[in-house]
Amino acid sequence: MTTTLHPAPAPFVPDSPQAWVRLGLAVLIGAIGSVGMWSVVVALPAVQSDFATTRAAASLAFTAVMLGFGIGGVITGRLCDRYGLVVALGSSCIGTTFGYIWAGLSPTLWSFVAAHFLIGTGASATFGPLMAEASHWFERRRGIAVTVAASGNYLGGALWPPVVHAAIAGIGWPSAHIAIGVSSGIAMLVVLMVLRARMNGTARQVRNDAAPLRVQLPMSANTLTVLLCIAGVACCVAMAMPQVHIVAYCGDLGYGAARGAEMLSLMLGFGIVSRIGSGYLADKIGGLRTLLVSSLAQGVALALFLMFDGLTSLYIISALFGLFQGGIVPSYAIIVRESMPAREAATRVGIVVSATVVGMSLGGWLSGVIFDATGSYTAAFVNGLGWNLLNLVIALGLLWRARSRLALA
Repeated sequence: MTTTLHPAPAPFVPDSPQAWVRLGLAVLIGAIGSVGMWSVVVALPAVQSDFATTRAAASLAFTAVMLGFGIGGVITGRLCDRYGLVVALGSSCIGTTFGYIWAGLSPTLWSFVAAHFLIGTGASATFGPLMAEASHWFERRRGIAVTVAASGNYLGGALWPPVVHAAIAGIGWPSAHIAIGVSSGIAMLVVLMVLRARMNGTARQVRNDAAPLRVQLPMSANTLTVLLCIAGVACCVAMAMPQVHIVAYCGDLGYGAARGAEMLSLMLGFGIVSRIGSGYLADKIGGLRTLLVSSLAQGVALALFLMFDGLTSLYIISALFGLFQGGIVPSYAIIVRESMPAREAATRVGIVVSATVVGMSLGGWLSGVIFDATGSYTAAFVNGLGWNLLNLVIALGLLWRARSRLALA
């Protein structure tokens, strides 16, 4: 009797070609799974009309997506730290599929809103856990890897709005939601199977044997996490105004929902460029400085929305907004990896991302409330600028506390 010995899989090597293949698959599954973040924005006018409700009430579907995304981000981050990325993404596939089918069959607005909580929970694994895991696959190019992984979300934002708009126009929003659930669920499952086959090595060794922290802040990891959470809420309340309401805003100005969907696609398409560029910048100057630069740039773009509302101007400003703000959220993941233990990365990133989601959900709903109260979006843009200033102050404070260490990083 002879025993055939199979060689053990080669150990995983950070920054290797295998790491880049994994990253490409992560971007693809992120683009597919992020549909829940953007379809509700495009469907907002049709849902408001069919259910004969207010703009603020219809916006609660987006709030539900964001809350599900935030709570799910903590859960799937913990799953990723304990059981691996494949388990976390498997839960995403299930939540997305069943959430969309439920939404399409919803007889009332509140059922539609509840379904979007499940959709958001499903989408959560395709963002925070992907960024955290990508940070383990790379060392020299960690900043670029994290932001490329995060770009799957914006790639989905660039591709999905026109598709969803066409589907709603062609077959109605209920049938469109069912079709999205089935097609995206199958596509995510296929990519997940390919990714699982590529996970013959493990990044666990990278987590356990991580290099010393690049940035030392005179505070505990919990304190830093809280500060990053507050900053995340602030930046995303500001970010939500254009991203959630640009379609409705264009409709109110008389340009039509289709133009708004194109602007959202443009905004998120340029956000991909911004995210990858911010990763390159983070590899050069660190996550804290990148956060500061991105926060300042987002404030400038918000101010431009207040100054101009012509059709051509809105196209240009939408592109600039995407180009300026895309690096903010990935900066938090980079800061976590630079200043906190690697073994806690997915959980900590999940917590901070959940705070950004609270900001997006609050900002989307609050902008709707302000619109209903004032009849325009001017005050909503001003509100966004105020929250953006809070984010900028926190970034400046953290950078000041870490300045001596950053000089050596």
